[in-house]
Amino acid sequence: MLWILVLVATGLWTVYSRWQRRRIHRVSREVPCGLPGLPLIGHAHLFAGSDEVISDPVVAEVVLKSCLDKDDTTMKFIRKLVGNGNIFAPAFIPVSIWRPRRKILAPIFSIKNLNCFVPIFAEQSEIMVQQLAREAGNGDFSFWKYITTYTFDAICKTSLGVDLNSQQQSDHPFLEAFEITLHLMSERLSCPWLYLDCIYERLSRYKTFVAKRDLMFRFVDELIKEKRKELSTRGNDGTKTFVFSEPEMRTFLEMLIESSGGPQGYTELELREEVLVIILAGTDTSAVGAAYTAVMMSRYPEVQEKVHQELQEVFGDSDRPATVQDLTRLKYLEAVIKETLRTYPAVPVVVREVLNDVELPTGTKLVNGVGILVNFCAMHRNAAYWGEDADVFRPERFLEGPLKHPAQFMPFSYSLRNCVGSTYAMMSMKTVLSGLVRRYQLLPSTLELRAKFRVMMKDSAGYTLRIEHRHRRSLA
Repeated sequence: MLWILVLVATGLWTVYSRWQRRRIHRVSREVPCGLPGLPLIGHAHLFAGSDEVISDPVVAEVVLKSCLDKDDTTMKFIRKLVGNGNIFAPAFIPVSIWRPRRKILAPIFSIKNLNCFVPIFAEQSEIMVQQLAREAGNGDFSFWKYITTYTFDAICKTSLGVDLNSQQQSDHPFLEAFEITLHLMSERLSCPWLYLDCIYERLSRYKTFVAKRDLMFRFVDELIKEKRKELSTRGNDGTKTFVFSEPEMRTFLEMLIESSGGPQGYTELELREEVLVIILAGTDTSAVGAAYTAVMMSRYPEVQEKVHQELQEVFGDSDRPATVQDLTRLKYLEAVIKETLRTYPAVPVVVREVLNDVELPTGTKLVNGVGILVNFCAMHRNAAYWGEDADVFRPERFLEGPLKHPAQFMPFSYSLRNCVGSTYAMMSMKTVLSGLVRRYQLLPSTLELRAKFRVMMKDSAGYTLRIEHRHRRSLA
């Protein structure tokens, strides 16, 4: 008798649920992805997606301008690490956390402020170049550990004002915790059977995630406290005020404290969330982009040679640090980076939630409750916009005039919720790659590129390549 009641209840619940979501099912019929959905979990088992979802810039532009909230099904896992940091903050639900934070964050990433960071990029890239000397002439090696420690040291110096020196001490606890939490987070995103908290929180990997996350929290919290103490003084009336000097360079943390209102501004929690997002995006986005670019130059020697010729025109045979003025002259290198980001975008997809009905240019109406996946990989290879050679690696396409549509190239997303740190990432990549190619010739590995999902799209082999010295000289 009990089983009969359970079956009847389940049947009634299924019918009611389908009736309640009837508008969403209608949209799924009008915008088919060609892949079967399963009961209860729908298409979650196919999280990797299909390039038949949204791959047209015209449609993507409408979605990304109209739907500002990111899909909570996936965001809730990422927020367990970074909370409501700007990139992942809700735009409308339950309230708009993203808008006021974006208003504070955007001016901090001004060109004037970012130009002050170029000496740090140059200093850290020189350390990386020297560390790479041990690999010269020794066959295949993983470039990832060198580039990710470079970007990590650079972002920690620019955001927190601390020298972690992970390039010479790659076992730093924070960096280890950073890599482990990202791995566990991306694993959960890719495994729908781990979505339920009541299941996941009983697994040993959850305990590992919490331990490593809390280590990162303690590290950042301590630096925030030290920075607040450094900036604060006590007036005669015993009240705490903040004194902001005008040095040539201020860290992101200092600017966040100041821009949010000093002692009346961001709380320690809000500062931690924003700093963690800056470290996450500043480390991985720049590292993935630079790593893919290095591998592509190793596999396209004619492209690498053009980059080297441009570097010769700007730097000659000198090893002097790159300057802001130098970076603006590296037009072809920038085109190579952009072409790499087109073919291998660091963030391959973005998911948005529809809160208000949106009509697409095709006439299809997206309704409240629908989750939309915008496939950057497919959009960046759409032959209607990139031509018949869309699958060919050809940097010159970015020097041939404006694109057909502003949304056809969006490695840092698009519209109001685009990545505020895109210029930072480009400056960091141009600095480190210019130093790399000036000193070494990049040669291809025998391993092929195989993409894997680790929150961002990374090479499963660790970006293997070979290098040779361009000049026989001391690198000390």
